[in-house]
Amino acid sequence: MRAVVQNDKSRALRRVSRAPRATAVLAVAALAAGCAQGDDQGVRGAAGQQAPPARAVDGAAKAREARVALVAAAKRWDLKRVPLVAPAPPAKKPEIKAREGFEVDGQESDGLPPVFTTVPTKEKIVFLTIDDGAEKDPAFLRMMSELRIPYTVFLTDEEIKDDYGYFRKMQARGVTLNNHTLSHPYLPALSYAEQKREICGMQDVMEKRYGKRPVLFRPPYGNYDGDTLRAAKSCGIKYAPIWSEEVYVDHWEYREWDQDLHPGDIVLTHFRGTDDWDGTMTDMVRRFLDRITADGYAVARLEDYL
Repeated sequence: MRAVVQNDKSRALRRVSRAPRATAVLAVAALAAGCAQGDDQGVRGAAGQQAPPARAVDGAAKAREARVALVAAAKRWDLKRVPLVAPAPPAKKPEIKAREGFEVDGQESDGLPPVFTTVPTKEKIVFLTIDDGAEKDPAFLRMMSELRIPYTVFLTDEEIKDDYGYFRKMQARGVTLNNHTLSHPYLPALSYAEQKREICGMQDVMEKRYGKRPVLFRPPYGNYDGDTLRAAKSCGIKYAPIWSEEVYVDHWEYREWDQDLHPGDIVLTHFRGTDDWDGTMTDMVRRFLDRITADGYAVARLEDYL
């Protein structure tokens, strides 16, 4: 059976040097002044006109407060720019199909989970996904919460069993926890039964530890075959997203020939720290956000489009 091989590299990531960071200067005072002016006009209303409903005023005030908090968080985490906010997800979700060339025999006839690297959309959004769970950095949780950046994780039991609670905190912040197998093997080398044990076994772990059996699964290294997707389907998996780009603490790697971002791209990174990188999870996030914001992209929540 043909195996679809995406990235058959060692799990140990290269140690790379960290590029110097520029210190951002963000115009909080100017924004606050603009907000104050908006508050004054919004409450009084124009002469001879009825003031807007209290609900609308409250909503606008909350939006301004959220913006000021985001600007402050961007400064606190040393970002060059304030992250853009993703538009509301579409009322009708896009149809997700297997990427051309990533199908397996029986893909459509057997209703197998599609493997895809990009979500169909014209919006300038990308989706951040993080794999395995080896690094458990409390500062990363704070950063993502304060900046309100959505992300999706794919967990491996071998990497998270020393601290299930870290990911429980993540789940409490609204992050969806998904399946990345029990032990992160090269799945095409295993029998169907062995692959099913890796995937369904992780479903059992997720249900026991986090109360839910995921519907998203990412094959380790992005490598799979027909047995992988059949086993995944039997375990309750509906989608098998992989990635278009991978971000490290000091560089990006691209799947496409143009070496650039595209609307709807899925971006991969890993839970890594200074043992594997010359930097931390927060350094990686800073690089990621500075790059996509400079290009006019926002981060959206993957599950909202599936």
